[in-house]
Amino acid sequence: MFYWVMKRIFLGPVLKLLFRPWVKGLDNIPDRGPAIIASNHLSFSDSIFMPLMVRRPVVFLAKSEYFTGTGIKGRLTALFFRLTNQLPMDRSGGAASAASLSAGMEVLENGGLLGIYPEGTRSPDARLYRGKVGVARLALQAGVPVIPVAMIGTDKVQPIGKRLPNIRRIGMIFGEPLDFSAYRDQAEDRGTQRTVTDRIMLELQRLSGQEYVDEYAAVVKLRLAGKPAEPAASAEPLASPPPGDGAAEA
Repeated sequence: MFYWVMKRIFLGPVLKLLFRPWVKGLDNIPDRGPAIIASNHLSFSDSIFMPLMVRRPVVFLAKSEYFTGTGIKGRLTALFFRLTNQLPMDRSGGAASAASLSAGMEVLENGGLLGIYPEGTRSPDARLYRGKVGVARLALQAGVPVIPVAMIGTDKVQPIGKRLPNIRRIGMIFGEPLDFSAYRDQAEDRGTQRTVTDRIMLELQRLSGQEYVDEYAAVVKLRLAGKPAEPAASAEPLASPPPGDGAAEA
């Protein structure tokens, strides 16, 4: 109910008035039934604008740190994410990440739309980075289509590190559903997962026009910060969830 009220009555109309989002290909999202919406990730606001324009509720996998904050701010943040259809996603790899993907599988088994950022974190420089294979694993195991969506201009609205957004127009392009049913019996094959993930990223690149970098964004961020690469930065089978430095990040 909170999600519907915010989207339809309060927050939604205000955001549409201020940012005048344009959309192409919205009809590519099925009216019913499970599907994965795989998006590039330019800004924290991606997870606000995209669900706003989709008629059906979209459940995102969000980094688990958003749900474990302390103090009043931490508790309010966790409450907001829960009330807006976000699920915690552990990005450390291994069993913890697998458990998080199980939550995404449950959404699909219940016939819902699951939002994922395959890059695992926001792009540090507006380029498109290598996708993590969690998105492929979910799509193959659940036998659902993947709908690519390119967010346009959200990095200009809210650049990394900027809290208050710039008021300017943004857009999004939904591509045709990608059918990977031919690979369903190879859902646990790592090579197949990589092939499917790369196909999704290729479509995102085509829709967005971004330059593609065959490297994990999390690794690049650590390098830019002068820090050594950590195993979790390139851990699989994570797929990204949404807001922030990687909601829907994995």
